[in-house]
Amino acid sequence: MTIIIDGSTGCPVSPATGTLAVANGGTGVTTSTGSGANVLGTSPTITGATITVASTANPTFSAYGNAQSMPNATWTKINFETEEFDTNSNFASSRFTPTVAGYYQVNAGIYFGFTTGSATISVYKNGSEYKRGSANAGVTGGTMPIATSLVSCNGTTDYLEIYLYQNTGSSQSSNGGGATQYFNGSMVRSA
Repeated sequence: MTIIIDGSTGCPVSPATGTLAVANGGTGVTTSTGSGANVLGTSPTITGATITVASTANPTFSAYGNAQSMPNATWTKINFETEEFDTNSNFASSRFTPTVAGYYQVNAGIYFGFTTGSATISVYKNGSEYKRGSANAGVTGGTMPIATSLVSCNGTTDYLEIYLYQNTGSSQSSNGGGATQYFNGSMVRSA
């Protein structure tokens, strides 16, 4: 573990220059101002300082769903019952709720075997449509709409879900499975 206080980024102590570093496995706390170093010993006391330790964990998840029936001309939440991985325990009940504020790359896709009509897949943020992708059905081979987006999440109340709208004239069932009904994402940088 290393803790750094740097005056150029708003050090709350005076003087606002230099670096305080606590190295994991070290024998003490070393301060430096660029002109030398002072060892404070193994039990130093620091008063009047605010130290913030930023998480280096980037929440990342991947999940997929079983075949699911989708009614015609209705926005339907997509289910993702199987987690492949969830590094920070932020994915549950087909919803990603990151607890670290930052910018997240998310991706989702779902495959249907229908050959007429179209389907739209959307990333929903906090219950409202955020970004979408759509696909028209081909004559053979079905269709697979894909949505991908960079999303800012506050780390407390923001959550992401995936919804689908299809207009083929009748209910359709997705194929399901890890390659054809997926939702995944990862934090790409902190807020």
